[in-house]
Amino acid sequence: MREIVVTGGGTGIGFAVAAAFTAQGDRVTITGRREQVLKEAADQLGVSHVAFNAANPVAVGEALSQLPAQVDVLVNNAGGNTNLDRTTDNNDLMDVAESWWANLNANLMSAVLVTSALTPRLADHGRIVTIGSIAARGTGSGSYGAAKAAVEAWTADLAAELGPRGITANVVSPGLIMDTEFFRGRLTEEGVRRRVEGTRNGRAGIPDDVAATVRFLASPEARHITGQVVHVNGGAYLGR
Repeated sequence: MREIVVTGGGTGIGFAVAAAFTAQGDRVTITGRREQVLKEAADQLGVSHVAFNAANPVAVGEALSQLPAQVDVLVNNAGGNTNLDRTTDNNDLMDVAESWWANLNANLMSAVLVTSALTPRLADHGRIVTIGSIAARGTGSGSYGAAKAAVEAWTADLAAELGPRGITANVVSPGLIMDTEFFRGRLTEEGVRRRVEGTRNGRAGIPDDVAATVRFLASPEARHITGQVVHVNGGAYLGR
């Protein structure tokens, strides 16, 4: 039985990832900032939960005592486009800086901090999978896209650092995924239609599509796949 840690595991993609590992008999711990959301998800899945802000180094350090002593698979899913929750005044440089810091903290630093904290606990031949985004490939998402592009660069370095231990590090990069909190209710029918038209298979993704890819990358069969970005977007972006 493997020990799995999934950040941002209370809803959406993180919840689906946790469910996929639980279904195959792994022991799962989900994390996130919202205690009540996490508890409800953990009760539904029958897994453990630890509430903390993954982008806060102090909070990550304090949470370590509640996380597994050995980790076989770490899934960095915490994040989201923080710009959806704010209006930035481009004439105010401090406002611009805070807007960019927010997305970098939520999407890059959350993964960096949790991974750094758990690296000493990672089992040899373990797996690290970080959730990226099609936005990293220039789809016009500003600081969010830049943060996800940084995740890809960091993962390449991580793969080299941990490769001698047989640990793989990869990014799963989704396109439009329905049934998540990502758009905060702001995605219109026209927005869905336009994004689906950009796919090759004519449909939006669902969290289970991403979870299945994460589960494969965490499997023994994926032991020679590392430092890669695996696109799960129905062909909306062709990774070639």
